[in-house]
Amino acid sequence: MVPEATETARICVRLDDLLYERRMTLTELAERIGITLANLSILKTGKAKAIRFSTLEAICRELDCQPGDLLSCECPEVEGD
Repeated sequence: MVPEATETARICVRLDDLLYERRMTLTELAERIGITLANLSILKTGKAKAIRFSTLEAICRELDCQPGDLLSCECPEVEGD
């Protein structure tokens, strides 16, 4: 049984970690990819409801990473598995 995303699964954004590793600020990344600092901040804090593939591609290009380095899915154990 797969848990419904809205109930139990949570997408985690590791943007802070990647920025720290690359010694880049959120402001610098926002300027490089052409997105507002406010929108990038919403993504960073995990409050975004969606992300465009073009934005994801731009972030991955600038941070030299893969989408899986930026996003992870925390799914709690389902009883009976």
